[in-house]
Amino acid sequence: MSETLMISVSGMRGHVGTDLTPELVARHAAALGAWARSAGRPLVVLGRDARTSGAMFAQAAASGLMSVGCDVIDVGVVPTPTVQLAVEHHHAGAGLILTASHNPIEWNALKFVGPDGIFLDADAGAAVRELASHGPPRAGWDGIGSLRRDDEALERHLDLVLGLPEIDVAAIRNRRFHVALDCVHGAGGGSIPPLLERLGCRVTGIGLEMDGRFPRAPEPLPENLGDLGRSVLASGADIGMAVDPDVDRLALVDEQGRPIGEDYTLAFAVRAVLDAHRSAGSSATVVVNLSTSLVVEDAARELGARFVRAPVGEANVARAMREESALVGGEGNGGVILPALHIGRDAPLGVALILHYLARSGGSVSDLVAASQRYAIVKAKGPRGAELRPLYDRLVARFSDATPDERDGLRLAWRDRWLHVRPSGTEPIVRMIAEAPTAADAEALVAAARELLSQGIQP
Repeated sequence: MSETLMISVSGMRGHVGTDLTPELVARHAAALGAWARSAGRPLVVLGRDARTSGAMFAQAAASGLMSVGCDVIDVGVVPTPTVQLAVEHHHAGAGLILTASHNPIEWNALKFVGPDGIFLDADAGAAVRELASHGPPRAGWDGIGSLRRDDEALERHLDLVLGLPEIDVAAIRNRRFHVALDCVHGAGGGSIPPLLERLGCRVTGIGLEMDGRFPRAPEPLPENLGDLGRSVLASGADIGMAVDPDVDRLALVDEQGRPIGEDYTLAFAVRAVLDAHRSAGSSATVVVNLSTSLVVEDAARELGARFVRAPVGEANVARAMREESALVGGEGNGGVILPALHIGRDAPLGVALILHYLARSGGSVSDLVAASQRYAIVKAKGPRGAELRPLYDRLVARFSDATPDERDGLRLAWRDRWLHVRPSGTEPIVRMIAEAPTAADAEALVAAARELLSQGIQP
């Protein structure tokens, strides 16, 4: 197996044309279809982002699914959460999304969705891989599945977002926001502008073409949002918004053209939802992943919510949210989850919640950031060795005063800072993330992790 073909619980991703080929896509799509069919639900929703290989892989996937007797509903180029909602809408047995999310342009991926609209768990993912390895049984001439389009999936998604009681559409329209938008030539170009239009916003857009030819690194990190910041300043926009290629993550730029960091997306969304439910007097639970900023924890605790952390990964957070009956949550990479809509990261939802929060607060983005406790997050990558256990042991010994959490790599926590070291599920690397009151403190934690990692890979 190629070292760049990444196998995860709910799918796989790799370089197009080398490790990820139409043959592999068709085989694994057929396996997913056979898994759904074995549960008595031979209907699969298929969607994709705008990557250049998407059309080719969509045809291969549809053929694979039909070959095992599954009927296929193709929703086309849409956000990942649109596909998840379509699975629920059609009561399908599974969903298949062709997207490599934030990975560079040479990548694509298969993401497997269960009948509940959540990415497959470990057991289901293993069952699909087992079927793929042995070759699922194919249908004869009289058992081949059908293929049909669903061109209403996106409109249903936007209708559901705008119908949420947590979104004050009238208040947003009254503010007449001017939004600078960067969709990085991904699927967001067909979904975020119409949403903003329905919210009464004026849009200055870059990267709205849905051709998959990313003009920059597609992950909406601060260092990749320079053009958006300049667009905010040149147009006089109230806010800048950037989504990733499959539109499940949202990052913000303030009215002064400064990226504020993805964690503030979730922090502001959490504040918006908790504030909307505060009058009911009911207690609430917020669930985020282990690498999410303390600004989100501060927001939850300030508004009286119970706060829970889960391992990194949308499926892990989603299942924890369901188990904890969480009101809101998500991941600090800009992924907002509201179970009242569906249990999945959703950038259109994030857009509406952020504008709601701005409209109700009456302030600017920079005002809202200034009102929050400030932390510095430092993210680094390192080479991935075969065994990380010795590194974890060295870190625990070095930082014996920290509280360790080994549910997902190793997270060391103090009252006002933390360090998280874990193997990436999307790239062949080790991720090192630290947060502290100052950048120097966070850098020191990452430097210690990098030093101890290098000790383990020296020849």
